[in-house]
Amino acid sequence: MDTKKLRQKILDLAIRGKLVPQDPNDEPASVLLERIKAEKERLIKEGKIKRSKKTAKTSDTPHYENVPFEIPGNWVWTTLGNIGIWQSGGTPSRSNKSYYGGNIPWLKTGDLNDGLIINIPESITEEAVANSSAKINPTGSVLMAMYGATIGKLGILTFPATTNQACCACIEYYAITQYYLFYFLLSHRDIFIAKGGGGAQPNISKEIIVNTAIPLPPLPEQERIIIEIERWFAFIDEIEQSKTDLQFIVKKTKSKILDLAIHGKLVPQDPNDEPASELLKRINPKAEITCDNAHYQNLPFNIPSKWIWTTLGQIGKWQSGSTPNRLNKDYYGGNIPWLKTGDLNDGYITHISENITEKALNETPVKLNPKGCVLIAMYGATIGKIGMLTYPATTNQACCACDVLHGIEKEYLFYFLLSYREKFIKLGSGGAQPNISKEKIINTYIPIPPHSEQKRIVATIHKIFAKLDTITESL
Repeated sequence: MDTKKLRQKILDLAIRGKLVPQDPNDEPASVLLERIKAEKERLIKEGKIKRSKKTAKTSDTPHYENVPFEIPGNWVWTTLGNIGIWQSGGTPSRSNKSYYGGNIPWLKTGDLNDGLIINIPESITEEAVANSSAKINPTGSVLMAMYGATIGKLGILTFPATTNQACCACIEYYAITQYYLFYFLLSHRDIFIAKGGGGAQPNISKEIIVNTAIPLPPLPEQERIIIEIERWFAFIDEIEQSKTDLQFIVKKTKSKILDLAIHGKLVPQDPNDEPASELLKRINPKAEITCDNAHYQNLPFNIPSKWIWTTLGQIGKWQSGSTPNRLNKDYYGGNIPWLKTGDLNDGYITHISENITEKALNETPVKLNPKGCVLIAMYGATIGKIGMLTYPATTNQACCACDVLHGIEKEYLFYFLLSYREKFIKLGSGGAQPNISKEKIINTYIPIPPHSEQKRIVATIHKIFAKLDTITESL
């Protein structure tokens, strides 16, 4: 269930007059607008507000030109500029230290949270307000971001505050509830984002906002709409929380399954299986069988009698990659997939975002890894992330690849690395850039079951994980 789409559907029904029934006893919104106009005229005469340069046309649906959609008969189309006073903010000079650290909250668009604003980390002084375009917005003001990545983000002030110039505030609203305005703006976010496109920095202006058409219901219906939206949103919140809780449980369950698998407790042992020691002697005669139970000492845990301990370096060929010189355009855009650690997905790698050329492969240290190689990230935020190639590919230097020896199931190594991620992260800690080396990887101990048991373990993990995935996908 896509809860984001469900929320948008609720908002869409709300602003079209389809979420709650109309009441014929409600005062029509057209009468409401007449009072708004009268109130604005009074404020203009008193000098409290200025008359806008453009007076938007307001009427009921049959006579309103170019309406986005039809609305109920006692609703009316108007503009955001006609139902409130809007103002943007400003940023006092950063070079003047006396402007900052005062007692007046100063909101940046990153502080908007699509809800009630109860904390603003930065503040300015009265001197800053007096000498900049920053303005104090009263409690209850509805705020909207106009620029950048936060465009369309909303908030409602729970205390007076100023904002930067990237934020527009509706500081007064006439005969319209702040929450109906808030939910309309929320429903309209994608439209605002679309209007702000076309440049490196997405941007909508106060002019675009105030000229935006809004369907206005009678005031009592606005209240009913708000109650119904919040009832639905509370229900969706419960779904999302349940999904989060279930996803956490599934994640923990998968971790437990992997733990049981590498301890030899997921599937029963078969006395007819060839011991893993014989397997390793056959597939890698030079391999050192580090430990079986007869010689168990200082190793992570005990293992079944036919299992052995060895190191990752003994069960396959490991190699890291390289990054061809970015300045040489002849090295990029070829037909050889070149994987970066961001392409790792803890599963089968079916898409790699960048390619290099044969020239890069021949002239740089980058190496081609065959299909079926198991990969692990060694650096940075992706450390411990894994994947398995479904076709030959190269990698950058932050990735280590294992071409597994015949007789070791690739998926068994894959699941062992997945179970061991937290330990790799700890191994890589201690610096500004988390980092594990190829050396640390190949010297890591791995418990090896008999080949037949490896297959049974992999098949059982696949079956259980598929059922767990079905549960989470159903939400």
